[in-house]
Amino acid sequence: MGSREPDTTETPGAGGRGGQAFDVVVVGNGVLGMSLAVVLLRRGARVAVVGDGNRPLAASTASGAMNGCFGEVTATTTATAHGRARLEMDVLAARLWDDWLAGLEEDGGATVRCARGTLVIHNTIGMAEIDDTAMTAIRAALELHGEPFESVDPTEAVPWLDPQPTARPLAGLFLPREHGVDSGALLKVLHRAVVRLGGVLVPEHAVRVVHGAGRAGGIALADGTVLAGDRVVLAAGVGTQALMDSLPPEVSAPVPRLISGFGVSVVLSNGPAAAPPDCVVRTPNRSFGCGLHTVPRGPDRVYVGATNTTRPRPGSDPSVRDLAFLLDCAARQLRRDLWFSDITATRVGNRPMTLDGHPLLGETLLPGLWLMTGTFRDGLHTSPLLASRLADRILDGTPPTPEMDLFRPTRPPIQTMDRRDTVRHATVHRLAVGHEWNWSLPVEWPVHLEEMYEAKYRAVAERTHDTITPPPEVLAYIPAFPELADMLDAYYTASRPRLGASGD
Repeated sequence: MGSREPDTTETPGAGGRGGQAFDVVVVGNGVLGMSLAVVLLRRGARVAVVGDGNRPLAASTASGAMNGCFGEVTATTTATAHGRARLEMDVLAARLWDDWLAGLEEDGGATVRCARGTLVIHNTIGMAEIDDTAMTAIRAALELHGEPFESVDPTEAVPWLDPQPTARPLAGLFLPREHGVDSGALLKVLHRAVVRLGGVLVPEHAVRVVHGAGRAGGIALADGTVLAGDRVVLAAGVGTQALMDSLPPEVSAPVPRLISGFGVSVVLSNGPAAAPPDCVVRTPNRSFGCGLHTVPRGPDRVYVGATNTTRPRPGSDPSVRDLAFLLDCAARQLRRDLWFSDITATRVGNRPMTLDGHPLLGETLLPGLWLMTGTFRDGLHTSPLLASRLADRILDGTPPTPEMDLFRPTRPPIQTMDRRDTVRHATVHRLAVGHEWNWSLPVEWPVHLEEMYEAKYRAVAERTHDTITPPPEVLAYIPAFPELADMLDAYYTASRPRLGASGD
């Protein structure tokens, strides 16, 4: 992918665990890494998967696991080449899930799907610039792709819905082919499939990419063991960044750094009053996240998610603020008697984000080292497609498809909006957080707050770079985490001499 090989001097170990060498070493045992391992094993490759069995920093374990495709569409999705490419990947992935699950359930012996269909609700909590435009964009995308849907009265379609009157849903779109899965069950069947297919699971911590003679040669573990492999794939979500930092800067610096989309979700007891819905129920994307959503977890449990805070580094514990916000939203916007539910589980996840907001898919400047991460919210949904396409490239040398090529790891900073629009989006999503908090303010205050936030984010953008503006969900959190500005500066400096900057 680069014009020259980086200078590397380290010599990899001669063999893997027990003297075995692998065709591919996959670092990361979340949904993406395990899915890739399954596809590679089915094609006859010798594969090792490295990862702590507890998955302490993963996004998969905290995910609501919506097969989110059209429900994720916003007004900006189809306005840019990169947004259209990601939607195209989502649409193609959606068509693979029935066969993918059938194969996994045959390998792993469990039922994974837990929700049939998705109801997208348009409620009174939303803002016109976000929710109204998103609902229009979702309908347009459904029609463009010939996807079936139905306009419904939300409370008639899902009688379980019982929000407070000031948060009542005004309209809804039911998407009958957009389902949900149980992420825990999915990880279990992927685990069993890898074992049955002859893969080697290594429940250890990877600390360093081993490289020499101008290419990757394996992975060093914390105990000093080296797993040798002709190709190494880093699919460890936000944990991938520590391994990238072990490489020479000419390899790692031009790749947009991975940061955390830190999220909190809960599983609640449903209570005896009404059976939980058998479908996903969600709002459009808002408040810098994937919107409020609930997914059934059996006859007496519901998953509710999820918050999103952009952080420079992963977190491991839920904050009072995030939990209070999520639970308040659930009781006000979904069902009032959830206020009296038991919290049966609290989950924390670190969605892998990049500084420019787009995935890292493909080979790096170090031959033999591949990245499969940075997918933010759609990694689980696109996992069957990405696993197949990356396996084609790794094993057969197949050229990247046009949409995959847009997300090659070493690239110019991607900008899908100009500075003015980025600042505006950051401002509107920040105000949306206030509306979801059910704030009570004098009627003229939101207008003044809007002006203040726009001025604040514009100043942050101007201080960060003369011409390049990070995506709204990064820009808005620079004041809280100034380290993000330093990361952006280092990335822009490393990428500018070689690549310049790009956008739509």
